Amino acid sequence: MEVITTHQNADFDAMASMIAAKKIYPDAVLAFSGSQEKNIRDFLVQSTHVYDFQRTRNIRLDQVARLIIVDTRQPGRIGTFAKCLKNPGLKLHLYDHHPDAPGDLKGDFEIVRPVGATITLFVEIFQKKSIGIKAEESTLMALGLYADTGSFTYDTTTPDDLSAMSWLLAKGANLNTVSQYISHELTTPEVALLHDLINSATTYTIEGIDIVVAKLSVPEYVDEFALLVRRFMVMENLDTLFAVAAMGETVYFIARSRIPEVNAGKIAADLGGGGHASAASASIRDMTIIETEEKLIRLLHKHVRPRSLARELMSSPVISVKPDISINEANRVLTRYNITVVPILKKNQELMGHISRRVAEKSIFHGLGDLPVTEYMSTEFATVPPTATLADIQELIIENRQRFIPVVDNQKVVGVITRTDLLNLLVNEPANLPKDLLHSHTRPSIERNRNLNNLLIESCERKMIVLLQTIGQVAAENNYTAYAVGGFVRDLLLHTQNFDIDIVIEGDGIDFSWKLAKRLDGAVRTHEKFKTAVVKLCDGFKIDVATARLEYYEYPAAMPIVEFSSLKLDLYRRDFTINAMAIHLNPDKFGALVDFFNCQNDIKDRQIRVLHNLSFVEDPTRILRAIRFAQRMDFSLGKHTEKLIKNAVKSNLFKRISSPGGRESHLGRRLFNELKLILSEENPLPAIKRMARFKLLKVLHPSLKMDKRLIHILKEVRLAVGWHRLLYLDESCRHWLVYMLALFAGVSGKDLNSFCKRFEVPERYTQLMVKIKTEEYKIIKTLNRRSLLHPSETFWLLNGLSHEVLLYLMSRTRRNAGKKAISLYVTHLRHVKTHIQGSDLKEMGYRSGPVFKTILNHLLEARLDGHVSSREDEVDYVRSHYLLKKLGDPK
Repeated sequence: MEVITTHQNADFDAMASMIAAKKIYPDAVLAFSGSQEKNIRDFLVQSTHVYDFQRTRNIRLDQVARLIIVDTRQPGRIGTFAKCLKNPGLKLHLYDHHPDAPGDLKGDFEIVRPVGATITLFVEIFQKKSIGIKAEESTLMALGLYADTGSFTYDTTTPDDLSAMSWLLAKGANLNTVSQYISHELTTPEVALLHDLINSATTYTIEGIDIVVAKLSVPEYVDEFALLVRRFMVMENLDTLFAVAAMGETVYFIARSRIPEVNAGKIAADLGGGGHASAASASIRDMTIIETEEKLIRLLHKHVRPRSLARELMSSPVISVKPDISINEANRVLTRYNITVVPILKKNQELMGHISRRVAEKSIFHGLGDLPVTEYMSTEFATVPPTATLADIQELIIENRQRFIPVVDNQKVVGVITRTDLLNLLVNEPANLPKDLLHSHTRPSIERNRNLNNLLIESCERKMIVLLQTIGQVAAENNYTAYAVGGFVRDLLLHTQNFDIDIVIEGDGIDFSWKLAKRLDGAVRTHEKFKTAVVKLCDGFKIDVATARLEYYEYPAAMPIVEFSSLKLDLYRRDFTINAMAIHLNPDKFGALVDFFNCQNDIKDRQIRVLHNLSFVEDPTRILRAIRFAQRMDFSLGKHTEKLIKNAVKSNLFKRISSPGGRESHLGRRLFNELKLILSEENPLPAIKRMARFKLLKVLHPSLKMDKRLIHILKEVRLAVGWHRLLYLDESCRHWLVYMLALFAGVSGKDLNSFCKRFEVPERYTQLMVKIKTEEYKIIKTLNRRSLLHPSETFWLLNGLSHEVLLYLMSRTRRNAGKKAISLYVTHLRHVKTHIQGSDLKEMGYRSGPVFKTILNHLLEARLDGHVSSREDEVDYVRSHYLLKKLGDPK
């Protein structure tokens, strides 16, 4: 495994260098070693490009074989990735522009040179190796250059940095974007004032928190005082800064705080000013700068609160259950103590997982209450130590939407913190509210208000954007709310084209469909039971419309019962988190992303995860869909999702596949359709192997197993299908059917027929597959035993077989001569026809009858084997082999 990382508190040069390194190491994983500067986080939020950064917790550090470190060589600055340095045989590659320092790492490969920014080194590599970059990438790299060279004013700037910037501009770097994130340059007097402000700074440690106080005296008012304070804070990366400036007869006070323990607004209020917890100011006329500073220190001691630690917020002792109890018993504990989540602990108090009341009650509803609680417990969640700060807890509960946080000390659960605990603290102490909540009118949260307008313009054709806008307008005119949902949103974020539009309407989806069809001059097909419709436009384009709905299942693997609901509940019923996002289409919010369940993180982490623990119980077909999505998009299955798949298979949910007419009869048909989609992928072999790993092949037929023989046949099928694709024939070929035949290569015709009935395979496919089962032995035996077949023999052996069957036979044939025979038939022999037909035989004097067929067949054989070529040859052949006298000359 290869990993690209950088120093903690990453800046633009560090991030840009990571993205650049990915161009050189395309198989490496990108991962920050710690936090990032705020402007980096802002950039990532507002960027329309999805940068594939992985979370450190998703990386197996002991499996890292190559570590690529950019913009630092200090082991103490790469956080948890320092553990990788002990990996046996680790290859260490270093790219850095900083001067040598004690303790620097030594790499197996190094590019280290004192230039203004590390990104300059990568630009030089790109130029030498002719590596191309996109315009957005060039903009990010330009940000790295501007930030680390002080817009090319620092004395560390070199001619190479300017040359690199010139190249980036030629590649499409957007200076307007650069200017948004790089502060404006200060004038010479302002630089002098900033220098004085920095030199005056004193750090006070109050309640364990470092607080910087700076002061300045100037004869007149300085317009850019706030800018100087901001520049100071950014330059030194301070959490807090309180600046006092005497300007003429007035003392001006500016406060900035990035941490909830220091409420700038309260302190400014006591000085006669005001503001928010993170930013405040005051103008003071009745005190000198010395008096103001003294009062400020007193106020800091009064208002600065100690950091809220997990041990102070947590509830203890912990109400828990043992892993060997049933879901029924766990539900009784949840009810008895009126709690929504209960942790599952081993005897030594070590945490195994937790189960919520919602999951427990649904499990009981589906008749799974007697199963062990460990079968459907949640295992993917974060824990915190007793020393975790309020900021750590806020991030998990508010940003990551984790409702329940176990507090773990030495691998033992010592307490729990719930969302209610945090909300109580925030309500009682508003200063603790995250900035996104304090300033919701100016800086909304990413989940609910990220706007994808630019991404839509970049990824979609104008015709598609106009269509989406029209949908939103029709919805607004009729007091409905319209959203694009599902795969369209997912693929938009992945920068993948998707022309399938799924629309969800909060309101009456069918009524909306009729109104939309009228506007677009289209037609409507409705499905009243599911409150859905399809709008078909004049050019054949289809729009799927659904009413916002929730689905519940009367029993495991049943068809869903549909009820009206809100968008949030509609998205919650979706199969996976990556498909549970929506985009507003109404004009007032067009392009706004709706992400209730933090789904963007799963796209960023490239993970397939379900939205709730009973997802596969309610619809087992999602198991095959998860495998298909993971293979198609090169995503991995979340660990907890894998566990739930194994539980579903172990629970034998697929036993409900029954003959048509039973109440679960549709399950077989839906499973077959999902299997068909898997086999339709470009290379279904990895997905089939994953099915085997989850013991899903046994669901299709007990004798199916992923042994060397089956793997060989499937590989041969892929070669045959690949060869067929390259022929670019006009005839269609259902390649999934070739793989289906290969899967059942070792199954008898009788058992294959039984499978087709259980899974409600359409009759035309059933007949084709069962028929070839009765004929394949003879055909394959002939192809394998005969080293040379005459073209006419090949023709009669293969005549009438479909493309799918021919490709399957090609994969089963061991000898190259047999494969060549099939190839010759597909490309040539099947098209050969005689010049002479029955009417010609009549003109030649032959009496019509069964003999015509014999004559024409023999003539075709002669043509196939090269004995005749022209019409004259055929006439001579017929006359020489079928004398008119012997046939009863009528004359």
